[in-house]
Amino acid sequence: MSLNPLERGPKPPQPAQKQPVPGLESNMTPRPDYGESTYKGSGKLIGKTAVITGGDSGIGRAVALAYAREGADVLISYLDEDSDALETQEIVEREGRKCIAMGGDIEDEDHCKDIIARAVKDFGKIDILVNNAAFQMSRDSLDDISSEEFDQTFRTNVYATFYLCKAAVPHMPPGGAIINTVSVNADTPKPKLIAYSATKAALQNFTGSLAQLLADKGIRANCVAPGPIWTPLIPATMPEDQVKSFGSEVPMKRAGQPAELAGIFVLLASDEASYISGATVAATGGKPIL
Repeated sequence: MSLNPLERGPKPPQPAQKQPVPGLESNMTPRPDYGESTYKGSGKLIGKTAVITGGDSGIGRAVALAYAREGADVLISYLDEDSDALETQEIVEREGRKCIAMGGDIEDEDHCKDIIARAVKDFGKIDILVNNAAFQMSRDSLDDISSEEFDQTFRTNVYATFYLCKAAVPHMPPGGAIINTVSVNADTPKPKLIAYSATKAALQNFTGSLAQLLADKGIRANCVAPGPIWTPLIPATMPEDQVKSFGSEVPMKRAGQPAELAGIFVLLASDEASYISGATVAATGGKPIL
């Protein structure tokens, strides 16, 4: 029997809640679904290794679990959410796969280089790079956005992707895949997420250029563009009234769950997507991107 997508996850209103940045999955109500009871692996990534930024929670955790169930070893990068990262590491290791957890700020180019060096040291290569970590803040006007916050948004979302790609590509064999998490906001920007939306548009453009640049190396680059997904970024960066109604604006009238994106990341990382590069795959709950 097919699953009704309207019933896949809780519908708004969510309980009003607020967390300090960057937020913890363990403190969210309801807890996001990362696929523990639903994702079924089928060996699509056996023998592969992956680096996943923002891998401690949300979309990153769902991708880490899916990759492990498909046969990959993973390194998860995160800022300072140690308890969430430990939980994700345990989730991966229960699947019989290796998991390295590395805390630190990917705004720092040297830390990005250290992430890649650690993955190469422990795994010998990098088959998959998932640039998923992001920063955003909801602001009512330009006057509310400091230059420091604007810079932080670009350094986390765009610069870090550049640093990690530059460090990783020399260690990626033909068949390698780079997957960048962008957003529906790259195509339909929200006024209160002006810095974040701009970074996601830049990242989508970066990925299109990267796909062409790396084609002769046999390395693919693609984007996943989520709509409203229930992750720690939401209660950590949005006002409580927006958190309460989060997801109600899309045709499916609910926020997506991280588990609902995992299959896209698996496909784009697998050999089944050998002719897919330079693409943006949207998961938006029915809201079209043009």
